[in-house]
Amino acid sequence: MMSTCVTIESLDQEGRGVARVEGKAVFVEGALPGEQVRIETLKKKPAYEIARVVAIDKASASRVTPRCPHFGVCGGCILQHADPALQVAAKQRTLEDALERIGRVIPETLLPPIAGPAWGYRHRARLSVRHVPKKGGVLVGFHERKSSYVADMRECHVLPKRISDLLPALRMLIASLTIRDRLPQIEVAVGERLPAVELGPSPPVTVYALVLRILDLPSATDEAKLVAFADMHGVEIWLQPGGPNTVAPFHPRYATLAYTLPEFDVAVPFLPTDFTQVNAEVNRVLVRRAITLLGPVPGERIGDFFSGLGNFSLPIARCGAQVVGVEGNEALVKRAQANAARNGLGSRATFVVANLFAANRESVAGLGRIDRALIDPPREGAVELLKALPQRDDEEFLKRIVYVSCNPATLARDAAVLVNDRGYRLAAAGIVNMFPHTAHVESIAVFEP
Repeated sequence: MMSTCVTIESLDQEGRGVARVEGKAVFVEGALPGEQVRIETLKKKPAYEIARVVAIDKASASRVTPRCPHFGVCGGCILQHADPALQVAAKQRTLEDALERIGRVIPETLLPPIAGPAWGYRHRARLSVRHVPKKGGVLVGFHERKSSYVADMRECHVLPKRISDLLPALRMLIASLTIRDRLPQIEVAVGERLPAVELGPSPPVTVYALVLRILDLPSATDEAKLVAFADMHGVEIWLQPGGPNTVAPFHPRYATLAYTLPEFDVAVPFLPTDFTQVNAEVNRVLVRRAITLLGPVPGERIGDFFSGLGNFSLPIARCGAQVVGVEGNEALVKRAQANAARNGLGSRATFVVANLFAANRESVAGLGRIDRALIDPPREGAVELLKALPQRDDEEFLKRIVYVSCNPATLARDAAVLVNDRGYRLAAAGIVNMFPHTAHVESIAVFEP
């Protein structure tokens, strides 16, 4: 098959190089901006083509050798061939393009990118498990790129080294169990040992938890093997026989997990199946920036929408303001209230259950006076909530809104609502590199009157 020579102009939101051939966009897997490459077309559509690199005639100065031997097969990372500076720059451009193209808004100020360690950062991961005799037995890992097959992983450099080094032994363990064909998934959660309140401050102890999703209960022999594995490798084993609410510690029986925000003297207990930020170090910087941008002060009442376990609510309360956290999951609301009490913030933090995807003017008004708001929605965004917020000429108009986003497209759409419908201005925006070596873009934006 003949190859075509193209020059790569940029990266798209999936980490592919973008070129143009006779006016048509060509998305090139494995190419970087500024490179001249020869490509092979994989899919041809009237408006675009998808291709892959078959040769590089002129390489980018930002091209590096991927650290992981599984790169290109495993779907966990797609940008290990680009240096960190290019990855951050590409994500910043993705955010700016989305805001301008989708939202028709431009931030008055671009915030410095938030970045952290590029390797060993994933404190949460969901690994698939498959027993595949043709590939040597049990596989434990991420899916292959664009495939439902499990990658034949022996190491993973975005996981903590303790977990990466454990992958071969974990495969052998699962292969030895009677329920190896009834164990489709292992979740990894890394946190800290929850200190006993009555004992006061203590040095943090890192905890490595493995949640085994099981379709059948383990035999007595299986249980003995799990206990021995946990003790030998210094990990905690949890079992999940059903939905997320069925997860429970297996060994040790009284296992606990927490993450800490030392700057705010906050410890947040969590279950290994809970949503917590994948990158603990970046999350600490993100919380600090969000609180700084929000500017809560004593006497104010702050709304924290999609509040979860209290990742932002508890630091806001620590600053002296009153905070009302709003979350759709009743179990999370109860645990967030318990977290507030444990941190001595129960008098300044209140949590309520509400479906924010069905928010309206009356439901928002029912929360009482809100001076500022922090909004941290899932990928779907928060458009209904934003439409329910007070407009500029209302007495309840918010002094400031900080929006933490995991999807540039929905942030851009929601920014248009806040600017064009509610009367705010987009004062600042910037990216958060929560997932190095992936194309995933997290960001933070500030809206003011």
